[in-house]
Amino acid sequence: MSGAVQTVVHLPIFGLMLTLAVYLGSLWLHRRTGRPALLTPVFVTVVVVAAVLEIVGLPYAEYLEQVSVLTLLLGPATVALALPLLANGRALARSAASVVLALMVGAVVSLGVTVGVLRAFGTDPEILRSVLPRSVTSPVALTLAESLQASAPLAVVLTILSGILGAVFAPVLLSLARVQDPRARGFAIGLTSHGIGTSRALDESPVTGGWSSAAMVLNALAMTLVLPLLAPLIA
Repeated sequence: MSGAVQTVVHLPIFGLMLTLAVYLGSLWLHRRTGRPALLTPVFVTVVVVAAVLEIVGLPYAEYLEQVSVLTLLLGPATVALALPLLANGRALARSAASVVLALMVGAVVSLGVTVGVLRAFGTDPEILRSVLPRSVTSPVALTLAESLQASAPLAVVLTILSGILGAVFAPVLLSLARVQDPRARGFAIGLTSHGIGTSRALDESPVTGGWSSAAMVLNALAMTLVLPLLAPLIA
C-alpha cells in the first residue's frame, strides 16, 4: 500500500466519508433495483465497509474514532424511529390485547430458542448474557449488557447482526408465510430486528413502519424490565 493511500486512510474523516459514500451508493442501488431484501442499504454498507477496512489495513478502533459523529447520532436516530408510533397510536390502543399477546409470545420464543440452542452447545455464561439483549435496539442493548455484567461490545455486535439479518430475511419469510397485513408484518419485523428492521419496514409503508416502531419500543421496554431478573436464572 502506497504512502499516499495510507495517509488518506488515516485522515480523521476517512471513515466517515467512506461510510456515507457507501451508504448513499447502497441506497441508490436499493431503489434502482426495486428494493430487494438482500440489497438492504445497511447490510450492503456493513459488508463493503468491512471489506475496505480489511484491504487498507485500517484498525477497527481507529475507524470507530473516525465515525464518532455517527455513533453520537445513533441515539437520536433511534428515538426518531419512534415517531411513526404516534401516527398509529389509536390503532395500537384498539388492538391492545393482541399487541400484548404478540409481544409476550415473541419474547418467550426468542429467548427460549436463543437460550436453548446456546446452552445445548455449552456456551460460556458471559457470552450467553451478551446474547440476551440482541432483540432490542443498540443503545438499549449496550445499557442492558452493562447491567447484566456481559460484554458490551459483543452485545452490540450481536444486536446489529440480528437487526441486519431481520431486515434482510424477515420480509421474505413473512411473504413466504403469506402474511400480508402491514400491521402484522411491521410488528414482527420490529420485534425481532429493532431499529434496522424498522427502517426496512418503513420502505414498505407508513403503517408497516409504524407498527414496527411500536414493537421495537415496547420490546425494548419489556426487555429492560425482564432481562435483569431472568439473566441470573438463565446464565
